[in-house]
Formats: sequence, structure tokens, C-alpha cells
Amino acid sequence: MPTFRERLARLSPPQAIRLLGPRGAELLRAGGKFPVDLDTQVRLTDEKLRVELPGAVATVAAAPRGTVRMWCTACPGRCEHLGAALSLVLEEKVALGLAAEPAAAREPEDGAKPLTDDELVARALADREERARTEPMEVRPAETGTPWTDYAVTSSASGKTYRVALRGMKRGDSYCSCPDFRKNTLGTCKHVLRVLAEAEARNPAAALRRPWVPDGLAVHLAYGEDLQLRLLVPPGLDRAAAALVKPIQGRAIGDPKDLLVRLRRLEALGCEVTVYPDAQEYLDEALSRARLRAVAAEIRRDPASHPLRTALLKTPLLPYQLDGIAFAAGAGRAILADDMGLGKTIQGIGTAELLARETGVSRVLVVCPASLKAQWAAEVERFSDRTVQVVLGSAPERAAQYRGPAFFTVVNYEQVLRDLKEVEAAPWDLIVLDEGQRIKNWEAKTSRVIKALRSRFALVLSGTPLENRLDDLFSVVEFIDDRRLGPAFRFFHRHRVTDERGKVLGYKNLDDLRGKLAPVLLRRTRAQVMKELPPRTTEVRRIPPTAEQLEIHDGQQRVISSI
Repeated sequence: MPTFRERLARLSPPQAIRLLGPRGAELLRAGGKFPVDLDTQVRLTDEKLRVELPGAVATVAAAPRGTVRMWCTACPGRCEHLGAALSLVLEEKVALGLAAEPAAAREPEDGAKPLTDDELVARALADREERARTEPMEVRPAETGTPWTDYAVTSSASGKTYRVALRGMKRGDSYCSCPDFRKNTLGTCKHVLRVLAEAEARNPAAALRRPWVPDGLAVHLAYGEDLQLRLLVPPGLDRAAAALVKPIQGRAIGDPKDLLVRLRRLEALGCEVTVYPDAQEYLDEALSRARLRAVAAEIRRDPASHPLRTALLKTPLLPYQLDGIAFAAGAGRAILADDMGLGKTIQGIGTAELLARETGVSRVLVVCPASLKAQWAAEVERFSDRTVQVVLGSAPERAAQYRGPAFFTVVNYEQVLRDLKEVEAAPWDLIVLDEGQRIKNWEAKTSRVIKALRSRFALVLSGTPLENRLDDLFSVVEFIDDRRLGPAFRFFHRHRVTDERGKVLGYKNLDDLRGKLAPVLLRRTRAQVMKELPPRTTEVRRIPPTAEQLEIHDGQQRVISSI
């Protein structure tokens, strides 16, 4: 019997219409008009799909005998909210992980030789080309008479509409607002490919050969294997403006401060510059990280002598601990994988404190095993002056605690799954995962839920080496930066060595992997920091037994005496 995910993966427009009843087609198209953010409004597990919409939550869940059941919190029967949930499934199977994506985690069948990276990319592109050809879509250009314009692309089955900005025939030239385009690192998607096909059919070859020319200066993001800030430059700029943009024209912009200086000078010359929203967010983040990196670099030059070693927390830090704090704060989102016993908890507290001083961080969520919650609370009170709330009690009590004013909120992994709605509703500045290897299984429900949490800063603490299994490493890094290692189909085939049956024999290209991880992962062994550790002390504490313990002891002593 197919699983719930397999049933969703096989869902077709006629089936969705039947599930929605007599008005199925109408409800499906009406539901497709709801804007849905996959990262914040959608939760998909092995048993349930939950979609949060304005004023309603639509749920599709597994039911006996291979069927599904659906309900809406706002409507008694079939409605457009349920239509929105099914529309999302039909339109976003790739982004939801339901499509037959060429994922490297899937072993080759029939002893076939694993595909190369280029072959995997070719297969991923072929999958999207097939969808572009076969899925019914309505394409509406913003302007006629030119292929290079914006298009509204609406799925005839789901009613979902996305914006495609067609800027050229090559992969990477254009943009689409769909989730798959943002995440697949291919520089294209089925909507872009469909628009390209329509443009070729509607326009003469001469028009397609003429390159797109921007009508104004604009800063945008190029979505490929790496995100890149780029400047679009129209023809006919005056000499002064042309001189300002020439050094950054036609290339990735690596210095956001320099870009801002040039934009201000352009505006002073009377040149209007458009900064697209995704580029603005990327630019703001880059500027913030640059400032933090400068602070971190200054600390790491000599952590042993830096004033913060004794002033950051209520107890002096060891030099390597201050170095780890500076590394984590400078990275913004980082993994600290020191050996057990080297003080990762105090480094997590110190990172939050440093970020609070430098960026105004005021709400920190600590996710840890249940057995460590009390320890975290005790160490926060011992090492800092910040308030701490350990999440306990009934559901209403826990909901209020997530909304409370405490600087640190400490919760265990199981509570995050149980209280997901309340956890997501709180605006966390920093999320700390203690024992972060708990999300190493990238297909597990806990991992998927935890990695969907959103915060500006993040820190994973793990005393278990992650480098022994690349699957585990990939999953943990996804929480920190879901684009750093690329999509799974590229990552695993780039770094795995397999036999003709697909069995993993070892790993390759590890120097390249270490280079990618160096900015976000710091690992120190006990041997590396031994000289900085204080001398070992042994303290013996004698504890008198309780009456019950003494009674058991005396009884056993009488038995032994008689023997």
C-alpha cells in the first residue's frame, strides 16, 4: 500500500477535483490564488500536510485503505482552503520533496553505475522540461511585441500564479518567484522553461537574437549554484554614471559596502536605482555579517589578551572558548563541534551575549535534550545576567512561556514538535541547537521540523564528530545554510564513492568539502586545546544516606555477615 507521501506524489488534477467534490474544479482554482510561503506556512510529515492560510488551517492527512481525509478549521465542508492545500501539492511537488527528483540518496537500480554530477543536473533539467511541456499552464505577458518582459504563469490545474522575468535564452538569465527556482541551484524551473517555449513560438527569431536591454539601473540576485548580487545597467548612461558602474558591471558584486557607496553616488547624479526585494534582504544580511566578521576577527587575533575574555560573562573564559564565541558570532550561523567537556554550553551563552551587544539580539531559543534543560537554566544564571525561561507545564502555560519576555527560552526537541505553532509564532533572533546531531537524520520528522524554524542567527553545538558520515553532516549543515552544500543530488554524487551496485565505499573531494565548511564549522579536540585547560582537580564529597538507603544497606550487611 502506498505511503501518504506517495499518494500525494501521485495526485493528479482529476483526483484533486474528485476529492473536493461537485465544485472541485472551482475550489481548486480559487485555492490556487492564495499566496503560500513553503518555509513558514506549510508543514509536511509522513502522515499529514498542514497549510496555514489567512483565517484558516487546511489539513490533508492519511486515512485507512490508502485514502486521505481533509478538514479545514474555518469551514464545515469542502472549501477553497482545502483547494489551496491540494493546489499546492499539484504545483509544488518538487519543492515539497514529492516529485521524482534525481536525489543522490536513492541508490541506483539494477546495478546501474551512479550518475555523474553533470548527468544528474541534466536529469533534473529534463524533469523540469517534461513538466513544462506536459503540465497545463496559462502564460500572460506583461507586454506584447517583445519576448523580454515579465510573465504571469498560472497552472490551469492548481490555479497557482508565479512571476517570470524573462531576460534571455540561457540558463540563469531569467527569474521566477516559485520556491523551486529559489532552491534548486539550476537557474531555471518549469515555469521559466514554459515561458521560453511560448516566447519562441510567439516571437520571430530576430527578436530572440536581440538581447534584453534593461530600462534602468537595478540591483538583483542571480540564482545559480551560488547566490550573486548583480547590477543591471541600461545603455545611454552619462559619462560620470558609466564610470561609477563600470567596475561592478557584468560580474558578481562581492563588496556590499562598495556597492552602497556607488548607489549613493548614482542617486546624487540623478540616476534612479531599483533594488529588488530579495536583493535588498541579501544586501542587508551581507552588511550585518561583514560588521560581525570584523568584530570577530579583532577578537580572534589574540583571544587570550582580549578584554572580553573576562568581561563578556560573569566568569573568565578560556582563550579557545572566546575564540569559539567570536567564530560563531562572526559566521552568524555556525556549527561548534568541540570535543565533549570543552564548554560548548558556556560558548553558546557567550555567543548570545556577544550578538546581543553587537546586533541587539533579545530572544534566544535553546533546543536541547530534556535531560539538559535544567543544566542550561543553571548555567545561564551562573554565567550571565540574562533571564531564562524553561518551558514546562500544560499546553496553555507553555504557549504563554514562548511569548514571554525572557532572553533565553529553553525547550526540548519533543516539545518543539508538540508546540510547533507557538514556537513558529515567536520572533526568535537566535536559535541554539544543543546536541545538534539530533537532526542528523535528514529524512526524520524531527529534523524536518527543526530545520524549518526561522531565525536570523543560528548555532549548532555537537560533541559528536559529524565528519564520519556525510549524510549526517549534510543534514546538520542544512539547518545552518541550506544552500552551502548545494542540493542533495549534487552533494552526494560529488562526495560519495560507490560500487556498481551503488553501495557506499568511501568519500572523495573532501578538501573541497572542508573549504566549503570552513566558514561555518569549527571543531577543536581536547588535544588541540590541552595547554589552555586548567589543571585537573578531584573533589570528594561524602553524602549521608537517607533512612531508606540505610535500611537497604544494613539489611544486605546482615546477609553478608551471616554468610
